[in-house]
Amino acid sequence: MVSNNPHFYLLFITITICCLFSHSSPSQHYHHHHSNLHEKPKVSPERSVAPPRPYPFNTPHFYPQKIPPQTPTGQWTLLQRSIGISAMHMQLLHNNKVVIFDRTDFGPSNLSLPAGKCRRNDAILPLDCTAHSIIYDIATNSYRPLMVQTDVWCSSAAVRPDGTLIQTGGFLQGDHKIRLFSPCDDDACDWVELPQNLSTTRWYSSDQILPDGRVIIVGGRGQFSYEFFPKNGNNEKTIFLNFLNETNDPGEENNLYPFLHLLPDGNLYIFANQRSILLDYVNNKVLKEFPKIPEEKRSYPATGSSVMLPLNLTRLNGSSGVAPPSPVVEIMVCGGNSGGAYTHAEQGIYLTASKTCGRIKVTDPNPIWVMEDMPTSRVMPDILLLPTGHVIILNGAGRGTGGWTDAIDPILKPILYRPEEPHPIKRFTICNPTGTARMYHSSAILLPDGSILVGGSNPNINYNFTGVRYPTDLSLEKFFPPYMAPMYSYLRPSIMSIQPSRNNIICYGQSLSITLGMGFDLGNPRFMVTMIAPSFTTHSFAMNQRLLVLDIVHVQWLSPFARKVTVSAPSTVNIAPPGYYMIFVVHQGVPSHAVWIKMTKT
Repeated sequence: MVSNNPHFYLLFITITICCLFSHSSPSQHYHHHHSNLHEKPKVSPERSVAPPRPYPFNTPHFYPQKIPPQTPTGQWTLLQRSIGISAMHMQLLHNNKVVIFDRTDFGPSNLSLPAGKCRRNDAILPLDCTAHSIIYDIATNSYRPLMVQTDVWCSSAAVRPDGTLIQTGGFLQGDHKIRLFSPCDDDACDWVELPQNLSTTRWYSSDQILPDGRVIIVGGRGQFSYEFFPKNGNNEKTIFLNFLNETNDPGEENNLYPFLHLLPDGNLYIFANQRSILLDYVNNKVLKEFPKIPEEKRSYPATGSSVMLPLNLTRLNGSSGVAPPSPVVEIMVCGGNSGGAYTHAEQGIYLTASKTCGRIKVTDPNPIWVMEDMPTSRVMPDILLLPTGHVIILNGAGRGTGGWTDAIDPILKPILYRPEEPHPIKRFTICNPTGTARMYHSSAILLPDGSILVGGSNPNINYNFTGVRYPTDLSLEKFFPPYMAPMYSYLRPSIMSIQPSRNNIICYGQSLSITLGMGFDLGNPRFMVTMIAPSFTTHSFAMNQRLLVLDIVHVQWLSPFARKVTVSAPSTVNIAPPGYYMIFVVHQGVPSHAVWIKMTKT
C-alpha cells in the first residue's frame, strides 16, 4: 500500500535523487526486450549526463555543471545473421511485423518455401522453391517465408488506410503487377497478386498515399507519367508529366525513384535529378517549379535521399484559443553524386560522392535552397525521421553511385542531424559505426521502440557471398539512437492509455488525453507528442514517411509517476492522410515506445 502522506513522496524523491547521482555502473545493455538475439549491444560505462534535446525545443541541463557533459552516440546489435534473403525493400505494418523482400530473378535464395510451394512462371528459373520475401516479427525476432508470384525487384509501395500494403511494379513479368499484403497475427497471410495491372510498366517508380486513400505511382524507367490505384473517373489512364522527361539525363537517367512528399495543402512535391515541382494531381497541373538544388545530382543512380522535416502543428508561443497556423513545410535532400558519376563507375572510376545537404522551405513565397556540409561524403544514404524530430542518416558509400558494383568505400557511421540547432557545425553528430557494409540494395526503417531496423546490401548481380569486394548480406541488425542509452532510461515514459478512442481509432481534430507512466523528471517535465507514418524504404528513399508534432493543450500531474498529456489530433486529411500512425510521447528528449493509432474521418 502506498502512503497518501505528502512527506512520503518528498522522502522518496530525495532518496531517488541520491541514488541517481551515486549510481556509477549503468546497465551494460539497452533496456528494451532483446529476447533470442544473437548478441547484446555493447555499451561503455558512462557517467550521468544531461538529457538529449528534442525537436523543436531545447531542454536545459538539469545535472550540476561539475559533471562533464558527454553524449552517447548510439549502439548496434545483430538480430539475425541470415534471414535467407537480402533486405532490399522493407515496410513496417501496424501489427508490429515487417514485410521484407528482394527479387526473384537472380537465382535461388537461402530460404526455402514451405513444403509443396514453388514458382513455375519465372523467366530465369523454370522452378524456384525458395522464398524471396519474408514477414519479420519484431517481438519474437523471428520470421517466416512468403511467396511472391512475379519479380518485385526495384518496385514501390504504400500502405492504404486499412493497413494493407499496396505494392506496385517490378521487373520482367512483374513490371506491371499490383500486389497486396494484408497483416495477420497467424501464419495464414501471404502475398496476393491482383488480376488487374498497372496502366504501364513501373520499374524504379515511387508511391505516395493520398488524402482520399488512393496511391499515386510516379515515374519509372522510361516512364514519364503517373497513375493512380485504385482508378476512378478521369484517372483511368496514365497522365504524362513532362517534368520527368526533362529531368532524364541521357545514358544515366538520374531521375528514378523520384522523391515524393504530400504537402498540407493537398498538392504533391516531386523532386527528380536536381529539380522539383508542385503538382496538382487532381487537375493534372504543375503549379510551381522550385529553384534547382546546387551542385550534384540527387536521384537514382546518383542516389541521394530526401525527407520532409517535421510538420509542427503546435500553436505559436503556446497561445490558447487560436487555431494552429498552416505548418511550415521544409524539404531536406542529402547526398548523391555529380553528373557522369554512373558512367565513370561502370568503367571502374568511382567519383567522390556529394557531401552536401540542402533545405528548402517550400511554403515560402520565394523559396531558396540553404546548403550545408555533412561530416562525410555519401551516396545511397537512408534518411529517417526519429520520434524526437531529429534525423538519422545511415548506410551508403563514399564514392560511386547506385548500381551493380558501382560504389566503393562503405560509410559505416550513422549521422544524427538536429534541424533546429542554430549552429550548422553542431547540427551533425557522428554515431558509433556498424561492422557491416550496407551498399547498393540496403534499407532501413524506424521501429515502434524508437530503434532502427537495418538490412540488405546486394551490390552484385547475383547472391554473391565470396570472391567479391562487397558480398551479398542477408543479416538484420538494429541501431539504437543516442536517446536509448541506459543513462536515459529513467526519463523514458510509458503510454498507458489514449482516450477517448475506440481501439485507438482517432478522428480528425479530436482532443486526446494520453496517460503516461513516468520515471523521474526532476520536477521540470518537458513533453512533445509526435505521430509518425511508417515508411516503405528501398533504394535510399523512405516513401510515405511523415512526422507531425501535435499541439499539447494541457499537461496534468496525476502522481509522482503519472501524467496526463492532452493533445489535438491533426485537423485534416491533407496533413495526415487516413491510416495507421505510431504515436510517441517524448519526455526530456527521450521517446516512449509507440502506440499505434488509426486516423479516420468517422
